[in-house]
Amino acid sequence: MTHDETERSEQRVRAYRLVLLFGIVAALGDVVYEGGRSVAGPFLLVLGASAFMVSFIAGFGEFVGYAIRIATGYLADKTRQYWIFVLTGYLLIGAIPLLVLAGSWEIAACLLIAERIGKAVRSPAKDAILSHATISVGRGWGFGLHEALDQIGAVAGPLLFVAALAANGNYRGGFALLAIPFVLLIIALAAAWKSMPDPLAFEAGVRAPRMQDTKAGETRRLRLYAVFTALTMAGFVVFPLLAFHYKALGIIPDAEIPLFYAIAMGVDAVAALAIGKAYDRYGIGVLTLVPVTGILIALVAFSPSYPVALAGAVLWGISMGMQETVLRAAVADLTAMGERGFAYGIFNTIYGGAWFAGSMAIGALYTLGPVYAAGFMVLLQAAALPVLLRLVIDKGRP
Repeated sequence: MTHDETERSEQRVRAYRLVLLFGIVAALGDVVYEGGRSVAGPFLLVLGASAFMVSFIAGFGEFVGYAIRIATGYLADKTRQYWIFVLTGYLLIGAIPLLVLAGSWEIAACLLIAERIGKAVRSPAKDAILSHATISVGRGWGFGLHEALDQIGAVAGPLLFVAALAANGNYRGGFALLAIPFVLLIIALAAAWKSMPDPLAFEAGVRAPRMQDTKAGETRRLRLYAVFTALTMAGFVVFPLLAFHYKALGIIPDAEIPLFYAIAMGVDAVAALAIGKAYDRYGIGVLTLVPVTGILIALVAFSPSYPVALAGAVLWGISMGMQETVLRAAVADLTAMGERGFAYGIFNTIYGGAWFAGSMAIGALYTLGPVYAAGFMVLLQAAALPVLLRLVIDKGRP
């Protein structure tokens, strides 16, 4: 083995180590956050919050969590202190275990919103670090592996809280238990930081498989990608509306609705790995599967049939796996090495904003009739396809 081959092999090992450690960090973070979020509404109710305030707190937290990502991404690029942003953001997850001390719904609300701010602080910098590491292992596969590990935590968190409630019968005991994965998260994050203090070194001397070489080409492609992302996310239904549909029509017993969500999350993890591999092999054209799957979801999601509803949940999980993997991987291939944090900040803001706006429209149309909601979803997903085609054709231009 030559010196260059040995160096590339060692680089791949370092990259895999960082991706796996980040996946463990994300899984532990989801154990804490998803565990807390699964009971946030009832806990606020117990503390005296109204239904309106519960909805407002949840909606405002998500809005803030997306709105400030452009700023945090820009600052991460400017300062190059990606790890500081990641550490600060993950430390704010500690707001969830601190709910054990909340004596009023106002304090609980501040803690829940603080956690969402933490996600906004860490996400662009974390995605930028992953984009550098995954150049050695395949960006699609790297992001897919990270997403698969992340989903383990997303499923385990609520189950851990269920066990805590069964054991002591109150919410505070569950929040206190979440301190354990939070401490483990910080330890894993410290190990990740130590393994590669300078993540940009992964791309030193390596030509990434970007689709352009000029600033004009980069700007043009990013605009197309932003439009594509906005259209496909605005036409993607949120799972709570699917669950509402299951309940309203009596399609699925109440006890099975969480099971459908768990199935979707499991499918998400598997789909992320498969689509990530496909992206590395076939390139950005694989993104065609995102709106195509969105159209299929629209056609089956609001069916009154149990088997078709199950198929809709599976398709929803597949779509989530693709969004969390290849949509993020493509951002790295469309941007320069030193601009990733800002690019991911913009991407996440468009992603969240479009999904939020589209969800409101889909919900409003659903009240008129499920067929109107489905038609709206099909229209937007179909509109995303020619935009993506233009992007694929454009990739060879300077």
